Amino acid sequence: MKGPKRLLTRNQILQSLVMGFTILFTPAVQGHEWTRFRGPNGQGISHAKTIPVKWTQDDYNWKVSLPGGGHSSPVVWDDKVFVTSGDPKTAHGILLALRVSDGTVLWQKQYALTPYRMNRLNSYATATPAVDADHIYALWTTPEETILVAVDHNGGEIWQRTLGGVHCQHGAGSSPIVLDDIMVFTHEHEAGSKSAQSAWIAVDRKTGQTRWELPRQTSAKTSYSTPCVYSTTADAPQLIFTSFAHGITGVDTHNGTVAWEVKSAFISRVASSPVIAGELVIGTCGDASSGKRLIAIQPGERDESNQPTEAYKIERSSAPYVPTSLAYGDLLFTFHDRGYVSCLQSATGEQLWREKSAGRFFGSPVWVNGILYCITIKGDVVVIRAGPTYELLAVNPLGEESHATPAVADGRMYLRTYSHLVSIGADKQ
Repeated sequence: MKGPKRLLTRNQILQSLVMGFTILFTPAVQGHEWTRFRGPNGQGISHAKTIPVKWTQDDYNWKVSLPGGGHSSPVVWDDKVFVTSGDPKTAHGILLALRVSDGTVLWQKQYALTPYRMNRLNSYATATPAVDADHIYALWTTPEETILVAVDHNGGEIWQRTLGGVHCQHGAGSSPIVLDDIMVFTHEHEAGSKSAQSAWIAVDRKTGQTRWELPRQTSAKTSYSTPCVYSTTADAPQLIFTSFAHGITGVDTHNGTVAWEVKSAFISRVASSPVIAGELVIGTCGDASSGKRLIAIQPGERDESNQPTEAYKIERSSAPYVPTSLAYGDLLFTFHDRGYVSCLQSATGEQLWREKSAGRFFGSPVWVNGILYCITIKGDVVVIRAGPTYELLAVNPLGEESHATPAVADGRMYLRTYSHLVSIGADKQ
């Protein structure tokens, strides 16, 4: 592990955490919505107090079979949970709305996609939808077309756009997000794509019309990362993107211009999404089911008064690859493709513990009232206390493979396997 170039004091970390939770995680405290991949700002934090540690199928609120299958995660708004599924035989993408109370399917919409050969671990429904008070936003991507849709909560289509396809080795997998009045997503190709232009794009959430488009270069390894927002009192909020081609980048949310960039941050493919740990942005990369690097960056500012600097980095097997890490307080938790779970000091990268709790992970963890939940590839929910010492609390089998991440809203947890959705936990806190 490379030593830190710039470390924050404990007081700085605590101050920035208070500020960060106030700005970014207010919806998580309220707990009524889970609006995107990994919930509020993509950080996987919930303060629900009604999620059990151990359970059996008898404790489920409900379990529903989904049409087709997929790896996307559910999102929740008010009394509805939304999830996507894909039919590999007909190449249709399916967006569903289910009633929170009993799992009844309220409506579903199908989108015809162009069949294509993807990695066997991918699916036609890998991108997690996003939701706000007005709409659900879904992203369907093949090499031939990229379909963007906005649907109201009753299933009425508001708008639909079709862009060019995405050309990459394994098929696409990045998810959209909604920020204020825009929907943001990545549209990256791998090198060798004929005349294909990579870009990060924002569209008007009400109309689907392009608000800004930031051209990006192609690379040998496309990114599967989903952006988040970094905000301090000293500078305007920035969208944070991570990719092999561009490293870690801060982008102006209003016009899509680059505020700062650490292009050399990564040495291999980026599948995980960025994490905010106090004043640091943390990202990981890897290849072939193994992490290659975890890096922590102190972001720069748009006026160039401060340049981005590297706080620390961790190399090779100590870094995760596909799962997105989780930061809370002064701790950083990493879940690894090969089954290890680690706890680090988020400001320095110092490892406090590393254990192998169950099976391998593709899904990412969530923090719920001081406890970590993460689903293994085989479909076991690993439950670990989120502390500086290792404590495995439970391993709860779901009975089917899963690459998804739990969603938590209004006191309930939603667990997606390849072809089922499960609700667990009380609905009152």
